[in-house]
Amino acid sequence: MEVHMSREHGKYWGRQQFLLVYTELITAARYRGTITYQEIAAILGIYKAGNHMAREVGLMLGEIVESEVRNGQPMLSAIAVSSNGKPSDGFYILAHNLGLLSEDTPEARKRFLDDQQRAVYDTWKKEPKA
Repeated sequence: MEVHMSREHGKYWGRQQFLLVYTELITAARYRGTITYQEIAAILGIYKAGNHMAREVGLMLGEIVESEVRNGQPMLSAIAVSSNGKPSDGFYILAHNLGLLSEDTPEARKRFLDDQQRAVYDTWKKEPKA
């Protein structure tokens, strides 16, 4: 099942917060790192953990990912993680809804995450200065 990607008019699309989160994700990717959901929430001005934080961070990452996937890029949110160092179930749900993850087993999730992280790092790798 594939979801039509149409978040260009989403809550965050084109706003300063969108660009700030997108930039932080790319910076983390260039250095083969990660960014936490809490760090993303802070960019959004949300400092209290809970359902509101999870919903807004998920919405933001969803808008970014849909834009990236539509343009042939991997899921940039593969490097966004919770305090335990792993993505939330929302990452896998979005991947499934976008038609990128068909099998939903722990092994398939692990392979998918590894593949997406590797693709993100390869896409945004920091090139050495010539």
